[in-house]
Amino acid sequence: MNDPLKVDIEVPANMAGRRLDQVAAELIPDYSRARLQSWIRGGQLRLNGAPARPRDKLSGGEHLSLRAELEAQGAWRAQPLDLAIVYEDNSLLVINKPAGLVVHPAAGNPDGTLLNGLLHHCPHLQNIPRAGIVHRLDKDTSGLMVIAKTLPAQARLVDQLKRRTVSRRYDALVQGYITGAGCVDAPIGRHRQNRLKMAVVNVGGKEAVTHYRVQRRFPAHTLLRCQLETGRTHQIRVHMAHIRHPLVGDPLYGGRSKLPPGASAALVQALQQFPRQALHAAELALVHPLSGEEMHWYAPMPADMLDLLDLLGADSI
Repeated sequence: MNDPLKVDIEVPANMAGRRLDQVAAELIPDYSRARLQSWIRGGQLRLNGAPARPRDKLSGGEHLSLRAELEAQGAWRAQPLDLAIVYEDNSLLVINKPAGLVVHPAAGNPDGTLLNGLLHHCPHLQNIPRAGIVHRLDKDTSGLMVIAKTLPAQARLVDQLKRRTVSRRYDALVQGYITGAGCVDAPIGRHRQNRLKMAVVNVGGKEAVTHYRVQRRFPAHTLLRCQLETGRTHQIRVHMAHIRHPLVGDPLYGGRSKLPPGASAALVQALQQFPRQALHAAELALVHPLSGEEMHWYAPMPADMLDLLDLLGADSI
């Protein structure tokens, strides 16, 4: 059982004329504005002891009182899962997600997901929206993810993501020979014909920026280090396909595998049968939501990508 939340605070005179939800978000910054609005509408956050509306204007000097209990955010099942925990404290959890693991339950994957495993590891996460998951990785993308273990940590991590102060760097093996660093600045939205895909959409798309630099070159492939400035669905996969360098093994955006001239039988088989997009979230850096300390984590490239790089290297000698 979680301890009930209890906050009492007086509205400063210099906040006169502003909306209740705006003032509450500044005076009680541990919780998101959306959650505070929900508490206002539900009567858990009161103005001078009485129910109020988020849009009510304040005069200054009012008393805000919050009395709330965290409730389960979904009917998800806790299930044992072998989590590769890179870091954990009372505020956050950093894991190295393997390829093939779905992050969140959905119609095709009702359980056996990362979220189910998180609930088994930390049962109190049932009270946090999305069990504390503040950003996602595709099922077949491996690498680092951060999970908030408290509502204040979640609000602050989401704020960092919005302000683009979280650093996320990926290893991406793409088709084709890339000579140098670059940046793809192209808006992303839902594909107009195939609703399972995203695409570069010039009208109505959301801003998306991906920076990349070359780590290693092969005759017909390039290993890139990609850094996200924004975090759109399938962003790296869409952007690399947009510049005609799709990820190796990408079933949705990759098209047919391009084979180097004179490739060995082993390399041809490895490229044609690589079971996922060759994408790994290798580095994650952020400011700790409680201590304010700058933190950085690194996850080494998984064996399937390393083996493919070894074959590419051996074949290019």
